[in-house]
Amino acid sequence: MIVKFLRPASSFKGVGYSFAKMLLDKGELMEVKNFGALAGLSNPRAEDYVNYLEAVTDKNKRIVYPQLHVTISTKGRNHSKSELTGIAEKWLEGMGYGSHPYLIIFHKDTQNNHVHLVSTRIGRDGKKVKDSYERIKGYQVLNEVMGLDENLQVQKDKNYALTYNFSSRTQFMMLLEVKGYTLNLKDGIFQIFKFGKKLDSLPVEKVDERIADHQQNKKRIEQLRAIIEKYRPDFNPELFPETGKLAGGGEGKTTGYNSELAGMLQRDFGLQIFFHAKDGKQPYGYTVIDHAKKAVYKGGDLMPLAEFIKPAPEQANHTTINKPVEISEFPESEDFEFPQINGDESENWYADDIENYHTEFTGFQAPDIYVPPLRIDISDDIDDEQINGRNRKRKRKARTNTR
Repeated sequence: MIVKFLRPASSFKGVGYSFAKMLLDKGELMEVKNFGALAGLSNPRAEDYVNYLEAVTDKNKRIVYPQLHVTISTKGRNHSKSELTGIAEKWLEGMGYGSHPYLIIFHKDTQNNHVHLVSTRIGRDGKKVKDSYERIKGYQVLNEVMGLDENLQVQKDKNYALTYNFSSRTQFMMLLEVKGYTLNLKDGIFQIFKFGKKLDSLPVEKVDERIADHQQNKKRIEQLRAIIEKYRPDFNPELFPETGKLAGGGEGKTTGYNSELAGMLQRDFGLQIFFHAKDGKQPYGYTVIDHAKKAVYKGGDLMPLAEFIKPAPEQANHTTINKPVEISEFPESEDFEFPQINGDESENWYADDIENYHTEFTGFQAPDIYVPPLRIDISDDIDDEQINGRNRKRKRKARTNTR
């Protein structure tokens, strides 16, 4: 579950935006509270709600940005519109807006169910709701509403990550980053942040102990290579950018890269593929998190990046245009603000038995989490094969990565 405060605004443009969605049958007004005489109108217009919010706000003319515009989003369809509305009401109460006039609008135009909450930061007494550290408080209140114990959850996630087989500190950090955490290494201690605050710590020795126990599973690597080769003809491996969605349907900045093949591998086999890039350039490497067998692999352990994204011979004869994928985890509007995280059984398997293996794992669901764009730079953690292929040294090519 995600809560996002959208960009501050001097007017209540969130109302107009949401009502425009309703006119396009992409939104539904779920709740209207504390609008006084407007409750007697049979069909209030967006302007009526805006005028009422402005009338309340006029009691304190010192506030430059009076609009409160928030989204609460669930992953996929995990929560219905009614459930999200109930969560939003409890959240507003916990944040101090329970007595303020507010609207809750359900939007159904993205892959993730979400609601928009629009209210005024000014109460009827003319006082502004305190907004110091409100992003942190927003998650604290949401976690309370959802019955989530932050300290218990971070312990669970940290310990679970330590059960994976990984070969570097960077790979361990990735295991927690895909769950929304940020890790900083200081004085031999990993500081673990989430919801804008430090939640836990972990001595780096604990991670190094797991690294020392690392053993490469050659049979599993052979297995994964065979799976990739089998399904490459049916699922295009060419990369396409994933972008944020701007107001009006435009494309925002590139947030990452993906492919049809990578999507299938995650959906059906529990293999999360992360393509690593910097400064808007094409990816220089990739990492594979094998959730099914709890292991992390450098992409070069499977095959060079150039080989992984190369179309199969059957696909090379025709051109497939991959359109950018819009990232809709964080629904946007005109005053959208991009998310910021502060603080800031297979041993007997053989390569010719892929059919049975695929059947066994069809429908694998990756961890039910939002996967943010990773902030880790792995340029120091990859090998030459990922960048230049296995023949770089034989061809005496110049080294292109800097470490």
